[in-house]
Amino acid sequence: MEQRLANAWHMTVNEKKFIEAALLLGLRNDGRNLYDYRKLTIKFGREDGSSEVQLGQTRVMGFATCKLVQPYRDRPNEGTISIFTEFSPMADPSFESGRPGESAVELGRVIDRGLRESRAVDVESLCVLAGRFIWAVRIDLHILDNGGNLVDAANIAALAALSTFRRPECSLGGEDNQEVIVHPPEAREPLPLTLHHLPIAVTFAFLSEESIVILDPTHLEEAVMGGRMTATLNTNGSICSIQKAGGDGIPQSVIMQCIRIAASKAADISSKIKDVVEAYNNERSLRKIKRHHVGVAAKQ
Repeated sequence: MEQRLANAWHMTVNEKKFIEAALLLGLRNDGRNLYDYRKLTIKFGREDGSSEVQLGQTRVMGFATCKLVQPYRDRPNEGTISIFTEFSPMADPSFESGRPGESAVELGRVIDRGLRESRAVDVESLCVLAGRFIWAVRIDLHILDNGGNLVDAANIAALAALSTFRRPECSLGGEDNQEVIVHPPEAREPLPLTLHHLPIAVTFAFLSEESIVILDPTHLEEAVMGGRMTATLNTNGSICSIQKAGGDGIPQSVIMQCIRIAASKAADISSKIKDVVEAYNNERSLRKIKRHHVGVAAKQ
């Protein structure tokens, strides 16, 4: 994915050389080691399926929604998952509002590929009536601040939104039992999605003719990098997808080293996502109990 950062345009030659020289010594401008992530924070909104992720200075919001549509003819009993990204000029002056640019499209494809090819979501459970109605789940990712490594931050935001999303429960009725009845949340509790695993995207940047490898590059490091590779893995160490963007070829030994590091980082991030989702579900259950008590009291 091409990076056209406004911050890079204002960097002088000396600043770029300083960053490269520091990385050759194993030093980064924010004090991290070469294979360390920045601080990760995951928050949720009051509504199911909304998340906000902050990775260092990078901030991304994710929203999951769904609607009933007709399935594809070749997959009559499978629902769909779609990824849409929005790059706001407030996040980076180089982003243009309106039609999605090449970077926005490529970001959505990387995340979509990790979800789709790994079959992380049980799409068959999204089927309501085979050949007629399925749930189409849509994930909107809004880039609020571009501090570098949008892929990993947006991927975590999408997974967090999917983990807390709930679709309305449906039943069949009518004379021929072919009419779909969508029940409101007040009548029946919405149903969560079935996630088999969490495909975690881990991004590496290559600098100085691919001789330096760093994890989770900032926007300054992206301005001087020669290439990038994103490996998407789950907690079992299974590779869901790999994408190499820009730069020369990478030796096999370097790729295997990156995959080993990515497997460890993916397990840590997956554990954090599960912990915050569990806390959200517990809080949601408490809110539901409080509403129930209030309703009983009002009825009396």
